[in-house]
Amino acid sequence: METLRQRLRSIDQKGYKAYKAIEGTYRFPMFTLAIDHVQGDPFAEPSKVRVIVPRAKTALAAEWTNTKPRRVRCEDVLARRIHHALRQWPLRARGSGKSGLVLIDAPGQKVLERTAVQVADETITVCLSVGLPANGRRILAKEAEAIFFEQIPSVIERAVYGLREEDIRPAVELADQQHAIRRYLREHGLVAFVKNGAILPRESGVSDKPLQRGAVPFQSPPELEIAIPVPHRAEPIKGMGIRKGITLIVGGGYHGKSTLLQALEHGVYDHIAGDGREFVITDSGAVKIRAEDGRSVASVDISPLIGALPYGKETTQFSTENASGSTSQAASMIEMIEAGASAFLIDEDTSATNLLIRDARMQALVAKEAEPITPYIDKARQLFRDYGISTVLVVGGLGDYLDIADCVIKMEQYVPFDVTGEAKRIAAEMPSGRKAEGGESFGRIHERIPLPESLNSQKGKKAKAVARGRHVIQYGQTDLLLYALEQLVDDSQTRAIAAALLYMERKGWLDGKKTIRQLLDAIEEQWDRQGLGSVSFRKGNPGELARPRRFELAAALNRLRTLRCRQR
Repeated sequence: METLRQRLRSIDQKGYKAYKAIEGTYRFPMFTLAIDHVQGDPFAEPSKVRVIVPRAKTALAAEWTNTKPRRVRCEDVLARRIHHALRQWPLRARGSGKSGLVLIDAPGQKVLERTAVQVADETITVCLSVGLPANGRRILAKEAEAIFFEQIPSVIERAVYGLREEDIRPAVELADQQHAIRRYLREHGLVAFVKNGAILPRESGVSDKPLQRGAVPFQSPPELEIAIPVPHRAEPIKGMGIRKGITLIVGGGYHGKSTLLQALEHGVYDHIAGDGREFVITDSGAVKIRAEDGRSVASVDISPLIGALPYGKETTQFSTENASGSTSQAASMIEMIEAGASAFLIDEDTSATNLLIRDARMQALVAKEAEPITPYIDKARQLFRDYGISTVLVVGGLGDYLDIADCVIKMEQYVPFDVTGEAKRIAAEMPSGRKAEGGESFGRIHERIPLPESLNSQKGKKAKAVARGRHVIQYGQTDLLLYALEQLVDDSQTRAIAAALLYMERKGWLDGKKTIRQLLDAIEEQWDRQGLGSVSFRKGNPGELARPRRFELAAALNRLRTLRCRQR
């Protein structure tokens, strides 16, 4: 510790690059400080620092981390406490650029596996970003000394050593309950669960916090209500269960159809207590599918949904730099089957209508021989029968889907009603008159093998794989656009995707032999075995990563305009 103090004082008022002298590891009374990477300029990305705390000196007992969901929840609680303590620090050191910033990768409403705090058997590692203070490009050593000797020790004392059992127990018990519900879904043929009393609407389009005023608490229709036993509660949790198969969400405009679907989309992640959606639990393999005009597609067999195109263009190995609404949505469906999805979440509003339906009148006007698209209405049942993939579909004007639905939920002023019986009666009394066009089966899914040249991070003399916010990755000379991935919920997930793609490139995983599914399996095994940060090549601690699902990683790979594949 005193060595660090002396080094700081010896470089006071020197040029900024002299800060490099403080890189290293230092023993403090209550922790070890590792300065892993020093920024080269006060305007550059902040320096990377780790604080390593002996776990035995904290209140974090072994029982709180004896399962992975518990460990992730403890790391989440600590990250939130540290973020709060940093925000409470009275005054940031003044200076140029990022001088005086001390940051942790702060969680939002969802609980994600992160690298910001890493709890091991013997240590708790906290990863921070620190803007080393400067006046212009002259070192302000006294301000830096205050950060390392006052601010960071105070924050660690309050947030880590100040942790008590009453701070951690409720979060761990909630994690146990959410995990138990997910297990119940798998064991009882359910796609999703929404607890009675849940608050589904969000504060605004740019805020993920629950709506505080005017929100209607969710109440399951009696016919769909189930009770799920969970630990740490005497009574089971009651709410609406959505069974596997084909479920429609119907109702008038602004009555809550899309709000329910959006809650289900994000139910693949656990939420914190008080979020309103903490007991909206969706199968982790559920994927939102939408149209995406202009995306690229690489050698996807979309023939189960779209047959040969005009002028003899085949769709068994469909590639394009500029997909239409229908071809983009069809490609996304096939890609997610390939990645291992268990359910599709679809909203009529964001879909290509011609991929969803071809009614009787249009069938009469345009013969099937002249229409390459086989609408999803004729494939959804086959998809469930052949591949076990369920569908939850929001529809406002596609009444023909009543013919294939297993369950129909009507939203009326944000209140759900089970209208399955009425829907079946209407379908019987008012036949659609359309003819099924889907054939006898969904069709074969051809797995693809990415070719080695697909990943090229070189931009000039340097490699470039950088996330620019949540929806853009600069990969080499290509901008990878992820705006359509509605279940990508955190910028740190995007950073992890960029790191994973670069890792696969540098390790030579795209060897012309591994399929996309095998690549996804391998990266998930790597994260499980060696940790999320093991794929990072960036200098310093990998403290700003959050784990994406395999489906968002697959979607990113599939949207690379440099992707080239061959089918297996």
